[in-house]
Amino acid sequence: MLSINTNPASMASVNAINKSNASLATSMERLATGNRINSSADDAAGKQIANRLQAQSNGMNQAMRNVSDATALLQTADGTFDEMNNILGRMQDLATQAANGTYSDDDRAAMQSEFDELGHQMSDMMQNTTYGGTNLFGASGQFSSAVTFQVGAESSDTMSVDISAQLKGLDTSLKGLSNAYSSDQTTNATSTASGSELMTASSANATISKVQDAMKAVGSIQSSLGASINRLNDTASNLQNMKDNTDAAVGNIMDTDYATEASNMTKQQMLMQTGISMLKQSNSMSSMVSSLLQ
Repeated sequence: MLSINTNPASMASVNAINKSNASLATSMERLATGNRINSSADDAAGKQIANRLQAQSNGMNQAMRNVSDATALLQTADGTFDEMNNILGRMQDLATQAANGTYSDDDRAAMQSEFDELGHQMSDMMQNTTYGGTNLFGASGQFSSAVTFQVGAESSDTMSVDISAQLKGLDTSLKGLSNAYSSDQTTNATSTASGSELMTASSANATISKVQDAMKAVGSIQSSLGASINRLNDTASNLQNMKDNTDAAVGNIMDTDYATEASNMTKQQMLMQTGISMLKQSNSMSSMVSSLLQ
């Protein structure tokens, strides 16, 4: 039917142009931002999933920094006991030397003097080793109870390191080993006492066993710290793997497929051009009606 008041062909062309324009605007926005989803209207479910995955990725990124900090803390503690092992090794040398019957009292007094200084040093290490300004081994130090690390993005992703009982055992061993060692871990003041552990051959011989007991206590602590450090390294590797794959999943949901969108943009541009051409043709139909009245 030919009509002047209503032009269905023109309305259809306008509707097609509006749809093409909206699709073209969407494609251009995606190409400009690099994001397939720029608002919830683009993909409500996809945006919700991507937001959750991104939050998880951010949490894992922070967890990896937590793991690095925890590793540094444990390595600081382990380094202290490395040095303590060196000291105990020297104390064993001195005890073994003093146990030999070839030395005079003056010789043993010189050995005792060094032995006492080594005891003072171990006391200082136990009382004053810190990490980030926080005491590690004192009575209220960080390792006086279990230390819990947050090593994942979930509340349950924690790791606990507890060497408090082993530290108490070491403290007891060192107290029995050297009178110069201060077992008072609350004063942060190194003992000035001296001992007589090496002043006789028999007492020096007995001291050898005490040094070995202390070395076993240090070894036990280092074994626990080493196992925890290895576990943290494994945790860091696993976190990196999970984060990489989570980021890839976010990208699959959020990122623009440039090949597809460039093709869509070209398609919508062509549809816009043809739609405008058809709108021009449909608007000329009214002139056909007027020709009937001539």
